[in-house]
Amino acid sequence: MTVDKVATRVKASVPLNSPAFSVYDHYMSPTESETTSRQGAFFDLDKTIIARSSVLAFATPFARAGLMSKKTLLKSVYSQLLFSTSSADHDKTEKLRAQLSEMVAGWPIDEVKEIVNETLHKLIEPIIFEEALDLIEDHQDAGHEVVIVSSSGEEVVRPIAALLGVKSVIATRMHSEDGKYTGEIEYYAFGQAKADAIIQFASENNIDLAKSFAYSDSMTDVPMLSCVGKAHAVNPDKELRRLAIEKGWKVLTFKEPISLQDRLESVPKKSLVIAGAGVAIMGILAVAQGVRKKKVRTPTS
Repeated sequence: MTVDKVATRVKASVPLNSPAFSVYDHYMSPTESETTSRQGAFFDLDKTIIARSSVLAFATPFARAGLMSKKTLLKSVYSQLLFSTSSADHDKTEKLRAQLSEMVAGWPIDEVKEIVNETLHKLIEPIIFEEALDLIEDHQDAGHEVVIVSSSGEEVVRPIAALLGVKSVIATRMHSEDGKYTGEIEYYAFGQAKADAIIQFASENNIDLAKSFAYSDSMTDVPMLSCVGKAHAVNPDKELRRLAIEKGWKVLTFKEPISLQDRLESVPKKSLVIAGAGVAIMGILAVAQGVRKKKVRTPTS
């Protein structure tokens, strides 16, 4: 089965939020495909746009604010490092998700927002890959719909997206009651769920996935990479590199994190939106990923 066929599959009879929904089980009709003219560019976040895990980036300020004990912080860091250096199978992912979900239960949302808002620029701005910024700008200049797709929480991903001038986001959502997180996950943007959400987004926004792009460093994002016609493995490990070569996907190496301030001073290419309001803990649910990338300036290859 070709990537193009996978990328144009949609089936209206099955709800897109159904557990049974699969990128491999849904076709878009030829008529629908022919009338879809827009292109999308779907970017993973951790170690694809930013050079490290957002979990590790935000864990320390939460601990300093008393939301996490030192023991919990060390356990979280160890779990993330262990996860990032081993194969991310379903059981390991579910175990990590359950652990982190339990940890954030009861955290006051307003306090979390304030902490992330205060630390966003200090922690995230200096670790954005310049190659990713180049690609995002190139896609935007070409009129493509840029979407950040991340297992990190929506409240963290959206301000990072705003920092980059990206409007559209697919991310994990947590449930809250009385101003606090309950620990219940309403939607977990991971694995096949990412691909399902991309297909739904494309259907709702008139995007032709067969002509669209995806970028990720992780084997867990193979469904996401498989649902577009132009997949890119970013800083892939040995397993993803092998699969990318087998499938004919582009392999990129990103290795130049750069401060947005430095970039604006040295390369005034376009104004980036700097927005830090409305943020929350969800970065603690991120799934760590990847290695290094090749700089690519044109999103048309």
